[in-house]
Amino acid sequence: MSRIGKKPVAMPAGVTATTEGKTLTVKGPKGSLTMPLMDDLVAYAIEDGQISVTPLAQAQRNRAAWGMQRTNVQNLVTGVTEGFTKVLEITGVGYRANAQGKTLKLQLGYSHDVNYAIPDGIDVKTPDTTTVEITGIDRQQVGQVAAEIRRWRKPEPYKGKGIKYRGEFIFRKEGKKK
Repeated sequence: MSRIGKKPVAMPAGVTATTEGKTLTVKGPKGSLTMPLMDDLVAYAIEDGQISVTPLAQAQRNRAAWGMQRTNVQNLVTGVTEGFTKVLEITGVGYRANAQGKTLKLQLGYSHDVNYAIPDGIDVKTPDTTTVEITGIDRQQVGQVAAEIRRWRKPEPYKGKGIKYRGEFIFRKEGKKK
């Protein structure tokens, strides 16, 4: 029994949800998001300002999809009301970032600068040269952009140099001993 799946997703004021065919569309103050429905495994019900997800059968596949689909619906509602943010921190001498329009210019110790094209629907800010804030309404897209930027220079375990998520713990190794 899914503990997450049992809870209905509450829709705040100003958020509307509709199902058309095999897609769920959620509209809110920040925009609208769509999601394909798994209507062969779970049923979706929109009533009284709530969206509830229930499995169609007690088969293992249905129960596995139940909690995940409920979480995906919750992410749509949260995205169109509040949005999502990931913060990256850059550590290293000479490592810096600068957002210029729709490109993020990264200096990460390579012989050339890395120019990352920011996709539509994502906003990237650099409050200072060692912090990158990625915001958007689609949780998956925000996480994907953060992972692609981080992939240019992952944190290394000896000095901790590289790009890491805010709050991420980097396991540090001891260096050579004399």
